[in-house]
Amino acid sequence: MIQDTLFRLVAQAVRSACPELGLAPEDAPDPELTRPRLKEHGDWSTNVALVLASRLGRPPRSVAEAVARHLPPTDLVERVEVAGPGFVNLFLSDRWLHEVLREVLERGEDYGRAPRSGRRAQVEFVSANPTGPLTMGHARNAALGDALANVLEAAGWTVEREYYLNDAGRQMELFGASVEAHYLRLFGRAAEVPEGGYHGPYLAELARAVAEEVGDSLLRAPPEERRARLRDEGMRLVLEGIRATLERFGVRFDTWFSERTLHESGAIREAVDRLRRAGFAYERDGAVFFRSTEFGDEKDRVLIRSTGEPTYFAADCAYLLHKFGRGFDRLVYVWGADHHGAVKRLKGAAQAFGFDPDAVDFVLYQLVSLYRGGQPVRMSKRTGELVSLDEVLDEVGPDATRYGLVSRSADSPLDFDIEEAKRQSLENPVYYVQYAHARISSLLRVAREQGVELKPWPEVDLGLLREEAELDLLRKLSELPEVVQTAAASLGPHRLTRYAEEVAAAFHRFYTDHRVISDDEPLTQARLWLAVGTRQVVATALRLIGVSAPESMERIGGGQA
Repeated sequence: MIQDTLFRLVAQAVRSACPELGLAPEDAPDPELTRPRLKEHGDWSTNVALVLASRLGRPPRSVAEAVARHLPPTDLVERVEVAGPGFVNLFLSDRWLHEVLREVLERGEDYGRAPRSGRRAQVEFVSANPTGPLTMGHARNAALGDALANVLEAAGWTVEREYYLNDAGRQMELFGASVEAHYLRLFGRAAEVPEGGYHGPYLAELARAVAEEVGDSLLRAPPEERRARLRDEGMRLVLEGIRATLERFGVRFDTWFSERTLHESGAIREAVDRLRRAGFAYERDGAVFFRSTEFGDEKDRVLIRSTGEPTYFAADCAYLLHKFGRGFDRLVYVWGADHHGAVKRLKGAAQAFGFDPDAVDFVLYQLVSLYRGGQPVRMSKRTGELVSLDEVLDEVGPDATRYGLVSRSADSPLDFDIEEAKRQSLENPVYYVQYAHARISSLLRVAREQGVELKPWPEVDLGLLREEAELDLLRKLSELPEVVQTAAASLGPHRLTRYAEEVAAAFHRFYTDHRVISDDEPLTQARLWLAVGTRQVVATALRLIGVSAPESMERIGGGQA
């Protein structure tokens, strides 16, 4: 990659400048390279002179000028400028952009992807209680988690996707009692849903589905046995629905982990005992507490209630221990922002167990507000309940839904307008990006129909791409590896949507300003391969978001080849 080459050149310049700066070359800092926001500030910039100046007590600009003078000769760099308080700005020749296109074409789908690092990450997301269908709140979790897993894989991690089933505890007991009430009503028995239980038409549907399988046989079962059976059967049916919805949404999981196994295996007791032995758990008033205040929490947290029942936090500790026991180097939790209070205590538990708390990351996402044509939508027309993800997928489709849910940073509230999301126009960002891919595919089809046969790209003179719109597009293509690494480091897959829109905009400008297929055969070949490279980059960005890259979109736009 060009960034690696520039890093070596600047590092060599710094080492070469060290003797006149009064510093041993082996003590020279590694330079950091960034892309200036304004094109007039160069293609790349480094602040290494500022770092050196603070260490040496010398004026930053004089240090920057020394570094600039010692930059090794290279045809990749057209000129070097010292700017501001001591930035070294690098203006690259067109050749490096042509090298970028060659790299895109040579690597194909692997362009933008880092080599496998050998490090393993687990992303746990969705993890909705198996007590009802997925809503749009769950949908944002699913879209973010899956896109983040894709990005981490592209950045070199080996990633496992996991769904944590909250299939134990009070909520599941209330769910079982709620299904039981509806089941008994089917056979004329008087029954009430318990306080805090689950309501809605889907509960009656679950009870009816169970009754179709077992008939009235559970009426004669002991109440506890009947309730447990209805709880488990109801959960099985809900999970079938969740799996089917996620499949429609393009989300897959490698592992479905049951909370109940932590209770049944003694893992929770083992985790609490380990915290006791490490001095981070103590008894008070018959309960067991974790010393979470030692890790910045506002108060110590209960692990075991005075009744002897473990808390959700105790299960979280056992689950954390189980994850690290499976050899993951990094754990990522995708949680709703209402769980922010649990972050410090869980990081504290990791440290108490002897693990690096920085290896435990959290993506906390804000709520989704649903609109239709600017008007709030809170209830389903079909059921009167919260709008389910399935209903949105029926109307909007998975591509526009996923793109919209990933398009904003997770810590920003998100307004999702159904009418805007399904609008097939270039004002809709997802269609704008997809149209760029489809437009290029159409362009290549037109070329074939006109008898233009693409030569192998190594035989094509890509140096003919010299127009400003061509070079701007190439610059944008060059950014993909950096965008992937930044998105992975910041746990921000939304960066890919912005990048995809920028690539699409750069291509549309190029396509508008310059005829691709012309009487100039060498230039036609170069521009067609530029289009092929752009299509590859757009497809990769969309794939990382979890959105398809269509070959045609007849309902949108038009134009000439």
